[in-house]
This record gives sequence, C-alpha cells and structure tokens, in this order.
Amino acid sequence: MSNRRIPDPGTLNIRKLAAALILLIAVLAAAFLYLRRPGQLVLINEETGENIASYKVRVGDTFGVGFVHSVNKSPVTDYYEIRGDGIYVVKTVYYGFGAGVQTQLEEGQKLEYGEDGSMIITGFNRRMDDLVYFVGTVSDHTLTLNEGEPVSLRDLCGRNTKVRFRFVR
Repeated sequence: MSNRRIPDPGTLNIRKLAAALILLIAVLAAAFLYLRRPGQLVLINEETGENIASYKVRVGDTFGVGFVHSVNKSPVTDYYEIRGDGIYVVKTVYYGFGAGVQTQLEEGQKLEYGEDGSMIITGFNRRMDDLVYFVGTVSDHTLTLNEGEPVSLRDLCGRNTKVRFRFVR
C-alpha cells in the first residue's frame, strides 16, 4: 500500500476558484488602469488637418460646446463625455425652439426644465465619430472642459473654421 495521499476534491475546487478570482481581479485592474490613463482631446482643422489644440483628458471627463443658435438667437450647449472608445454626446441644453434644435424625444431620452428656463435633454448615449463644429462668424463657439472656464473657439481656431474633435490615447 502506498502512503500517497489522495487530494480532497473540495480543496482542489477552492484552489481553482481562488486562482480564477485572482486572475479576474488582475484583468479588471489592468483594464481599469488602461481606461483611466490620460489621453488627449484634440481639436483639428478639418480643412488642413492641422492640430489646433489638445487638452489632457481621462475617461469620464466631460466637455461642452456652447454657441448662440443662428435662427432663434438663444444659447445652446451640447455636452459630451470621454469614454474608452470615443466621444459620446450625453446632453443638450437650450432655451428656445428653432430650425436645427431637437423638437421630439427619441427612445431613452428625457426632457427636463432648468431653474433658468432652459430645456435639458438627456439620454443620448450616442458615440460621435464625426464631431465637427463650424466656428461661427456672428457668434462665438466656446469649449468648456470639466465645467472649467470657457475657451473661445473663435480666438483659438479662427472664424469660419471647421473644427473636428477627436479623443486619442
């Protein structure tokens, strides 16, 4: 008879489970660190391909592009979020209806009214692969990162410039 011990099946299952759990935690930690590493929000002149400016951003950061609507002459701000796979529109805020302003809600969207009389539509959750703004000649466009101070796109890019927004790692 051999003095060899037969392993307890319960112990083997616990060891396998513990190893799988450790591996899962390591993969999740690596994914979290990858997604949270800094990237750049790059503003590019659509006509020339020139990089106009870049701003350090991380996944979860937000930015808004504000302007005065060309038809109804009231402020509009579109809000975006940086996610792991790109830029997503998440909300728009405006004060009056007119051509080019959303008048109907799509599935998953919600309309609320701000204390200042604004109309706030949320629930877009749409990736914007082609986010381009045409910097106005009559009124300025502004860029606001993470609710910081607005940056004049007219001063930064020039009037009549088509500006592409891109998130790069």
